[in-house]
Amino acid sequence: MAAESDYSAKNITVLEGLEPVRRRPGMYIGGTGIEGLHHLIWEVVDNAIDEAMAGFCDHVTVSLLSDNKVSITDNGRGIPVDIHKQTGKSALETVLTVLHAGGKFGEGDSAYKVSGGLHGVGVSVVNALSTWVKAEVHKDGKAYAQEYSRGVPKGPVKEIGTATDKGTTITFIPDEEIFPNTEFSLDTIINHLRQQAYLTKGIKISICDLRKSESQEPDPKKCYAFYFEGGISSFVRYVNKYKNSLNDPPAYFEKEINGIKVEVSLAYTDDFNEHVLTFANNIHTTEGGTHLTGFRSALTRAVNDYAKKSEMIKGSDGTLSGDDTREGLTAIISVKLPDPQFEGQTKAKLGNPEIKNIVEQTTLEGLGFWLEENPADARKIVEKCSLSLRARLAARAARETVIRKGALEGMTLPGKLADCSSRDAKKTELYIVEGDSAAGSAKQGRDRNFQAILPLRGKILNVERARLDKMLASDEIKNLIVALGTSIGETINIAKLRYHRIIIMTDADVDGSHIRTLLLTLFYRHFPDLIKNGNLYIAQPPLYAIIKGKAKEFAYNDDQKDQVTKKMVSGYTIQRYKGLGEMNPDQLWETTMNPEHRVLLEVTIQDAQKADGIFSMLMGDEVAPRKKFIQTHAKNVKNLDV
Repeated sequence: MAAESDYSAKNITVLEGLEPVRRRPGMYIGGTGIEGLHHLIWEVVDNAIDEAMAGFCDHVTVSLLSDNKVSITDNGRGIPVDIHKQTGKSALETVLTVLHAGGKFGEGDSAYKVSGGLHGVGVSVVNALSTWVKAEVHKDGKAYAQEYSRGVPKGPVKEIGTATDKGTTITFIPDEEIFPNTEFSLDTIINHLRQQAYLTKGIKISICDLRKSESQEPDPKKCYAFYFEGGISSFVRYVNKYKNSLNDPPAYFEKEINGIKVEVSLAYTDDFNEHVLTFANNIHTTEGGTHLTGFRSALTRAVNDYAKKSEMIKGSDGTLSGDDTREGLTAIISVKLPDPQFEGQTKAKLGNPEIKNIVEQTTLEGLGFWLEENPADARKIVEKCSLSLRARLAARAARETVIRKGALEGMTLPGKLADCSSRDAKKTELYIVEGDSAAGSAKQGRDRNFQAILPLRGKILNVERARLDKMLASDEIKNLIVALGTSIGETINIAKLRYHRIIIMTDADVDGSHIRTLLLTLFYRHFPDLIKNGNLYIAQPPLYAIIKGKAKEFAYNDDQKDQVTKKMVSGYTIQRYKGLGEMNPDQLWETTMNPEHRVLLEVTIQDAQKADGIFSMLMGDEVAPRKKFIQTHAKNVKNLDV
């Protein structure tokens, strides 16, 4: 250990320019994984959206080019190129190379009254984390350009010709030294930019994937454009496209107070889940914030006020809770404000305290008026909420029965659970298997120290179509909840999870796939934090055993089977496993349960909105969307066992 006297000024490191971004990229874009990679695009697009919100831009184009190159063009005013007094350099170079430089900090004469790119570090961060950047500006009839390498200018800003249009184009190549994976996902980009188009009326956003094109001319089949006159009301309809809406068109109301604009749109469905998306200056605040708090408070009050005023709920019937008024709700809350206070550069949560009251006032007045003006829809909504109230009370009684019953039978453990000996949740794992036969092999083949086995009898209840009270009447779901130890619904506590790795292990056939889908629906709808925390996995049992003499190799798909048989040439036999129960305990251990050799798929949610739509389509009551999905993808299905 160094002596105290050795600590002096020489130990203090001063990082200049964009070096702090390269040293600690996670502080600026949230991480260097695939989300951080796409955050580079969002930062540049945010600047274009700021121009649109200020009224100077109506078209943004994102182009994916070869060699992981991305080009983003807007028809805004163009980044200024004149000399900046403070830096003595072109304003363009200043914006691209200096943190917290931009048109969003000025007092009074600021270029933007409302901005998503709050910190002014966006485009400079992109510059710092790219091997190459080219900025091109069309302004006042002239074209200017400057190139950079890892944040360092390769030369001064140059006038390169004339221009008949105006705007800015930023083209960059992400740095492979920073990002392990530099391949952009078209689906991720489409979903994000569709969202931005919904949130900004009157803006057209185009996306072109030219990565496999021989020419740089856009291929119409790979280009997409979004433009929505309906704004967030269209957004609500999009989220509900696989659901049965109780009120269509969605309710919409807006208000501006003290320079802060609030927009709210909502619709109820016959679903049992809540889908509320919040935005501040077009930034998706995934963790909510003060605007969400204000909305929820006003929603509960407005629905209760209308229900009691119309005598649909009387005093003896009780009061609707927040959960009751949010069952089946889809809502978009968008606020635009001059000085947003976000938590962190990734802007996951809005913290402005004044926003709560403004959103609450807007929602209380707007929704109250809408309910009065639309009595037929209002009646359907109140009836839906009232039914939720009765179901909630029934579910509470059922849940208390489950907990009380579990406690009497020995710390909530169901009889069919073959528990492990370890009590360290961080080291243990629970295998959920179908049927007694598979459970028998799994119990014999497992490592009893840390692996627990819970067999299920047949297919569990489809929770997409059931409330909590009906779920808790299902013995299979009840046993699973008790085994997890977290409880469910209002009393859920993820910290009490008894196994930090939950593994779904089903047969590789149609029935096994259906059971796996039912279980995934249960976890997605009622235990989403287990997915977010990386607790849920899917086991990958082999499909084939290829045997030649005493040699045996396992194949997990047809491609592997073909590779193995090519090596063995001739004289081999292939065993096709129809179910886990056909495998000997030692085979199941070696191929599927042994941590040294097994393959596990972690269940993740990259796009919660898209995942919600898929679950609603596949597991909901609406047949037509599901039929269309099956017809569209049927030709891609291999090895379908019917």
